[in-house]
Order: sequence, then structure tokens, then C-alpha cells
Amino acid sequence: MQKRTIFPLILAVLLLVFGIYQGFFKKTEPIVKFSEVTRGNVVQEVTETGQVKKGEEINLSFKSAGKVEKIYVEEGEKVEAGDPLAKLKTDDLAIQLQEAKAALALAQAKLDKLLAGATSEEIQKAKTALSNAKIASQNANQNLEDIKAQAEENLNAAYENAKNALEDAYLKAYNAQNVADLIQRTYFTGSDQEGLKVKENKEKIIEATSQIKSSLKGDTESTLIQTKEKLSEISEALKIIRETCQSPTYSGIVSSTDKSSLDTQRGYINTTLTNITTSYQTITSTKLANEANINTAQSQVSTAEGAVIAAEDELALIIAYPRQEDIQLNKAQVEQAEAQVQVLENQIRDATLRSPVEGQVVKVNKQEGELVQPMLQDVAIVLLPVAPFEVEADIYEEDVVKVEVEDPVDISLVAFPSRIFKGKVISINPGQKIVEGVVYYEVTITFEETPEGLKPGMTADLVIKTALKENVLTVPEDAIQKKDDKTIVGVLEEGKVKEKEVEVGLRGNNDLIEIISGLEEGEKVILP
Repeated sequence: MQKRTIFPLILAVLLLVFGIYQGFFKKTEPIVKFSEVTRGNVVQEVTETGQVKKGEEINLSFKSAGKVEKIYVEEGEKVEAGDPLAKLKTDDLAIQLQEAKAALALAQAKLDKLLAGATSEEIQKAKTALSNAKIASQNANQNLEDIKAQAEENLNAAYENAKNALEDAYLKAYNAQNVADLIQRTYFTGSDQEGLKVKENKEKIIEATSQIKSSLKGDTESTLIQTKEKLSEISEALKIIRETCQSPTYSGIVSSTDKSSLDTQRGYINTTLTNITTSYQTITSTKLANEANINTAQSQVSTAEGAVIAAEDELALIIAYPRQEDIQLNKAQVEQAEAQVQVLENQIRDATLRSPVEGQVVKVNKQEGELVQPMLQDVAIVLLPVAPFEVEADIYEEDVVKVEVEDPVDISLVAFPSRIFKGKVISINPGQKIVEGVVYYEVTITFEETPEGLKPGMTADLVIKTALKENVLTVPEDAIQKKDDKTIVGVLEEGKVKEKEVEVGLRGNNDLIEIISGLEEGEKVILP
């Protein structure tokens, strides 16, 4: 039977033991073992054995997706460990970090206020804040309605202008058709090459004009697109007719007045074509502007409504007498906000790709403005390390997910039994290795200082420090159990053993586990 399935039974036995102790053996020391909730460091490590090899090219990739803002190096350039190589844009992350810090400040302020208790002035202030938040929410909603109304008005105006442009386009096309028909019937009635060409293009104008007219009943934007196409056809047909009028046979026959009339009609058509194009662009840009303005206003409404909820919660929290559960909740919120700030700070830091070792840039695969993906296959920069030696180790698939590039490593070499050398992870090969049916991934580690006398093939014992949480609440891992999909511990309260649900964080190799919420420092938990 597994430990997690028998833990409830153990608790029941402990309750019985405590009952017997309280009833009959109060002079006897209890037999239950406890451990106090304390603050400490939780360390997570991965241990493995590797082999020293000659240094090879290092493929460097970003940890997250984004757009390259800056490339700091060129191919062939020498770099030192820690030198920046390239950087992603972090504008959005910077905004998120500001918001996260504001959320952290708010969470801390709420906790401080809860612990200090509320004065009448603070209660009144909270009521005023709630009233102001509601007014701001009403204003934001009214602003949204105003923006929607203005958006509709702007779009209707754009459609109205487009309809006017379409009607004018038909009129100009119709006039061009009449001029082309008159010139064809006046000068090009024969079946010679010029006459056939003019007749053909006149018919194109007639057909295009007919299609412009029939499309006026359709969707405005589709009509604009079709009209633009047909006006271009009419313009080209007028051009051909005009050029035919200049042919040697007809140059002296077609009057200058009719030639000018063709030029004038083509000018009208081209102007109308520009108007149609502008109308279409206006509708498109108006829609985009409307969408952006409405989205911004809706975001402001959401923010304002969130502020109302926050103000209501704040007032309720101030008025209510603080319970232990409320204190624990607010502390957890502070810790979560701190964690979010740390995550964003790490993401901003990781947005700058730095050289893990001293070396030379072999290849730069990305350009400024190019998008990258958080994949090891999407190599941004290839680096050739100066250090002549590296350590390669095959890490089991369950452990490799804990390992990241830049993780520090303690390296012990059989050839140097009394020394521990410092190193760090510089690459993780995405390709799997199957060894006797087990999946491994190759991890490469570099020395911070290469020991003299190091040889390829030497055996290296590795301790990769994958995670560290400092000054956090901790309990022995044995105290944590699972029950009905909940994580629980047994605690002693007023002489009785009770179950408490907890939220856990990092599980360390030092047999400690981080407690995020559910316990307070100094509480005693039961060890099975």
C-alpha cells in the first residue's frame, strides 16, 4: 500500500493515540513526531555523471518568442562570458512588469492594512474610493457608448461618401461611353484594323459601364473594388482609342476637339478612380480606427469595473475583523504577486541573449526585426568557445525538464578528488537518445576555469543546481500527503490533530518542500 493512501488511516490512529494519551497517560510524553514550520532554503538539484570532451560550437537560442530588437555582434567577433549578443523587444513585458509591481504594492498594502486594523478615517476613505470607482465606471461605460455612436456616425459618413463617389463614377463612365461611341460612329465605321480596335474598346467601355451600374445595388465595399477595376479598364480603353486617333491614317481625320474630349474623359475617369480608391481606404481605415477606439474604451470599462470590485473588496476587508484565514490569504497574494514580478523580471532578463562563455561568434542567423521562436532548433547565434574542454552528460527525461541553460554546476573529477570546479549549462540538445529503452537528452557544461592537466575522456560527477528558493516556509517532504486530490498535512491545534490543505511550491533535494499557503511559521506538522 502506498504512503499517500494510508495517510488518512495514520491520522485516525494518531487521533486515537492522542485520545488515549489525554485520557490515561497525561504524564507520559506523546509518541507522535512533529516538525516545526520554519523558514529556510529549498534547493533542487540534478546529479549525473558525464565525460570531458573537446569544446564544440554552441547553438544559442532565445527562451521565449519575440521580435529581435538589437543584434550586438557580428560574425567573427570575439566575446567574453556574459557579453550581450542579441536582444528581443521587451516593451510589452515592461508594461506587464509595471502592472505586476503595482499589483504587488496593492497586495502588500492590503495585507498591512488588514494587520493594522482600520480607523474611521480609513473606512470613510474606502467608501469614497468605492464611490469614485463607481463614478469612473459609469463614465467609462458612457464613454464607450459615445465612442460606439461616433464610430457608427463616422462609418455611415464614409459609406455615404463612397456611395456618392460610386454614383459619380457611373456618371463619368457613362459620359466616357457616349464620347467613345460618338467618335467610333463618326470616324471608325470601317472594318480596317483601326476601326475594329476602336469598336472593340468602345464595347469594353460599354460593358464596364453596364457592370458599374449593376454593381451599385450590391455591398458598398465589393462595389468599390469592382468599380475600381472597371474604371481602370475604361481608362485603358480610352487610352487605346486616343492612341488610335493619332495613327497615321486617322491623325488628320479626327478633329482636335474630339481628341481633347477623349483626353478630358480619361482625366475624369482617372480622377474618379482615385476617389473610389480613397473611399475604399477611408472605409477600411475608419473600421480599423473604430475597432481600436472601441477596444480601448472596452478595456477602460473592464479596468473601471475591476476597480469597483477591488474597491468593494477593500471596503469589506477594512470593515471586517481580520480572520487568520484572511491573513493567510493576503500573505499568499503578496507571495504570488512577488512571484509574478520575479517571473517578468526573469523574462526581461532572458530577452537579452548573452554569451555563456568566452569565445568567437561563428554565425549570426537572425536580423533586427525578425521574429524568433522559443525553440532550440531556432538558433539565433552560433558561438565557438575559447575553452578547450566541455563536459557532456546524458540527463534522464524526467530530470532534463528541470535543467535550463545558465544553471550553475558543481563538477567533481576523479582525477582531482579534492577539488570541486564551477561550471554552467551552456546547451541542451533537443534530440533524444535512447539507451536501453530509456530516453535521455545530451546536456553540455562548460568550466568557469579549466583545470590544468584536464584530458578528454575524464569522468566528471555533476551536480546541476536547477532551482533555489531562499527564505521560504518549509516542511519536511514526508509531512505532505494527498487526499481526494488535495494536498494536506496533519497539524496539532489545541491538543487535537487536524488536517489542513496547503499549496506547495518547489520540492528540494534536501528533503524540504516549499509551502506557499496554508501554514504559518511556527506551526507543527505531523510526520508519519
